[in-house]
Amino acid sequence: MDRNRLTMLTDFYEITMANGYFEHGLKDKICYFDMFFRRVPDKGGFAIMAGIEQVIDYIKALSFTQEDIAYLRSRGIFCEEFLQYLQDFRFVCDVWAIPEGTPIFPGEPILTVRGPAIQAQFIETMILLSVNHQSLIATKANRVVRAADGRQVMEFGSRRAQGYDGAIYGARAAYIGGCAGTACTICGSELGIPALGTMAHSWVQMFENELDAFKAYAQTYPHDCTLLVDTYDTIHSGIPNAIKAFDEVLKPLGCRPKGVRIDSGDITYLSKKARKLLDEAGYEDCKIVASNSLDEYIIRDMIIQGAQVDSFGVGERLITAASDPVFGGVYKLVAVEENGTIAPRIKISENVAKITNPCYKIPWRLYDRDTGKAIADVITLYNETIDDSEPYEIFDPEHIWKRKTVSNFRAVKLQVPLFENGTCVYDRKSIKEIRRYCEEQLDTIWDEVKRFEYPHEYYVDLSQPLWDEKQRLLCEACAAQG
Repeated sequence: MDRNRLTMLTDFYEITMANGYFEHGLKDKICYFDMFFRRVPDKGGFAIMAGIEQVIDYIKALSFTQEDIAYLRSRGIFCEEFLQYLQDFRFVCDVWAIPEGTPIFPGEPILTVRGPAIQAQFIETMILLSVNHQSLIATKANRVVRAADGRQVMEFGSRRAQGYDGAIYGARAAYIGGCAGTACTICGSELGIPALGTMAHSWVQMFENELDAFKAYAQTYPHDCTLLVDTYDTIHSGIPNAIKAFDEVLKPLGCRPKGVRIDSGDITYLSKKARKLLDEAGYEDCKIVASNSLDEYIIRDMIIQGAQVDSFGVGERLITAASDPVFGGVYKLVAVEENGTIAPRIKISENVAKITNPCYKIPWRLYDRDTGKAIADVITLYNETIDDSEPYEIFDPEHIWKRKTVSNFRAVKLQVPLFENGTCVYDRKSIKEIRRYCEEQLDTIWDEVKRFEYPHEYYVDLSQPLWDEKQRLLCEACAAQG
């Protein structure tokens, strides 16, 4: 299987619907689809957008091979004219998205597609797959990084990821979310993410004794020596032998140790004892690294309890977002073009949370000019403008009596164009630029929204014209049902 060709990575219904659109004369009908999500994982206050560059790469490579066509023909359910259309396929949609690294909130369109029905529907799976996965991991990583309170966090999860793509793109998302680097080497060579690592317990076990193992490693990497000290006994063996290796190998070379890593036991207790022993031996600058099934809650508690840890390696619970492993983004039709106008579409459900916001829309973020902090997001109709030179009224779309007039603010459209008529117009950023942008954007979010428990609800409001249009459609649907 050619893993670089992902055209057929799609739900089968997208192909059956495409054939149906073709046969019923709808293949060129212009449609608008939004991707959005309904809740933040781990009951957090915000999520982080990620995965856009993989969507772009997928769309740029969209084409059907003879093997693809032959497989679809073998199913015996697709007309030959449709198969010929796929053979001559050329992507012509417009795509907009909120940039990677931006804090995002439930209900707002984080990605919008405009184009022929067949094409706009066909790319649904890969959009959801890429953005859901990486936004989930970037969000989880940022929670872990914030819990570390300024201490470095390294992503150590490759061997626990769900497949190699999960390892690679999970590491990418974790770096965007704030991790300092990854243990995944290919992410260093291919994506430019700092590849970090020390040794495994097997290194220590390969030698006659722990001291010989430490001395051999120090001789090999005198300028980058971090020793794993918990293979046998952290306090009574590991740290004393590490100090001997530092004294006997590094000191004569004029080098200083980089650190020691503790990977088991009560790390908070062990780190305090290790810190005392290292300081007494004159290695106050030797860092202590902690790993072993960590997450944001364990890290936070360790710090509260006084753990003497300088950095953390976080693996399985980060790379799989184990505490809440589904992002839940969805992709819904919101409008179609009919007789030269954009006609809204709405999905109605007995589950109120699943009622969609109709229409071709634009998400905005309002920033306070004095503090630079985000006040709220507002979703407007595509042809509306928020004039930030004048006061603007926002209101809760569910409890409309809750209204507030804001002034002295700056209004910014959140989405940027990715494709225009099928041509990529996105200016790609380096992974370091995306990470830096994420840090800057997170500074605009109030600390109250960043709380792990019961965060302040950040409001995503509808403009009055959009709210009115949604109510009109809901009333019409109710009247039609009698």
